Amino acid sequence: MLEPACPADVRPLHRLRRQLENWLHGRGIDQWRPGEVPEQEIAEQVARGDWHVLRRGGTIDAALRHLRTDPQIWGEDPAPAAYVHGLMVDRAAAGRGLGDTLLRWAAERGRAGGAELLRLDCAESNTALRAYYRARGFTEVGRKDFEHGWFSATLLEKRL
Repeated sequence: MLEPACPADVRPLHRLRRQLENWLHGRGIDQWRPGEVPEQEIAEQVARGDWHVLRRGGTIDAALRHLRTDPQIWGEDPAPAAYVHGLMVDRAAAGRGLGDTLLRWAAERGRAGGAELLRLDCAESNTALRAYYRARGFTEVGRKDFEHGWFSATLLEKRL
């Protein structure tokens, strides 16, 4: 069961993020760039209650940010939606369906909060991740281009 992240989770979340940044970079996938998210930013997100973690023993196997709004990516869209960011599964725990577990949890939590849509984004060039989300019922509904060297994002949503 997912639980809210606590201050003691900041460093492990940052380590997991760095692990995945390096893993993606090593495969030539321009999704998360090594070092782009400082530990302090994760600490602020944890303090706001954005992060939720899935543990096995004392180790974080997977995590995500669950948000009620996402103006940076989706603008000021009034649609009743919940948003997923930073979905991460430790590579040592890959292949156990934890990504599906996190997405189901996010959908249930969003639905309980009155959301009609579950939304997320990923790098447009990350075709494997886009296919993963489509296979889980998400539909590509748009694109967002960013300044300052960020990737172009594909916007996806799923009706709850």
